Amino acid sequence: MNKMQDTAHSVFGIFGNVTALFLFLAPVITFWRIIKTKSTEQFSGIPYVMTLLNCLLSAWYGLPFVSKNNLLVSTINGTGAGIEVIYVLIFIVYAPKKEKTKILGLFAFVLTFFAAVALISLLALHGNTRKLFCGFATAVFSIIMYGSPLSVMRTVIRTKSVEFMPFFLSLFCFLCGTSWFIFGLLGMDPFVYVNNGFGSFLGALQLILYFIYRKNKGKGKNENKSTCVVSVELGLPDEPNEDKELSNANGAQNGHV
Repeated sequence: MNKMQDTAHSVFGIFGNVTALFLFLAPVITFWRIIKTKSTEQFSGIPYVMTLLNCLLSAWYGLPFVSKNNLLVSTINGTGAGIEVIYVLIFIVYAPKKEKTKILGLFAFVLTFFAAVALISLLALHGNTRKLFCGFATAVFSIIMYGSPLSVMRTVIRTKSVEFMPFFLSLFCFLCGTSWFIFGLLGMDPFVYVNNGFGSFLGALQLILYFIYRKNKGKGKNENKSTCVVSVELGLPDEPNEDKELSNANGAQNGHV
């Protein structure tokens, strides 16, 4: 990269760090409520455990001995992994016994899977083969995380209400995905720009849906349901069935890189 390209690469990486940090911190109010009530109520811990796996894989991929010029990917995902661990531990402490067992098992699987990827790439693979192995693992889980809001988008279209899709969460998902997409293009790294390009595209679709249906916000019977759907951002308990699915999709939307 020339000097100008290198500067732009760093700028978009820093901006991506800022927007991703906002997404990682979005559920703080939710977990503060869990601590205050000493109950996880109807919240699901699965999105946070899976986001942890995505962060761990992305942080590993960004390390210099795996891929070059991606240290900013490691910094934000390392931070995100720490935040997600806190969320998961809080959830485990206050979850009912059955849910606690399920999340503990998933948490153990995530740590084991990451350890396996890290050890295989470190001990058995070298050079470009190591990058390809870690890159594919990271891209797959990143795309899965980015695809989580699709159920919310489907509900927005069906109900014609944007109460199911908080504007600022959609905006920062778009900004985060776009920042890392450009970062990956400038660094000529397909394992960064492909998955984040997908995330940027989904973020743009969410914003388009918001502007199409924004005048319907809060109308009709959707108003009561929407309170539960936005629970991940506002710290309110969600409801079972469809509302729980939507809230969990919003929860999984946090911090993709």
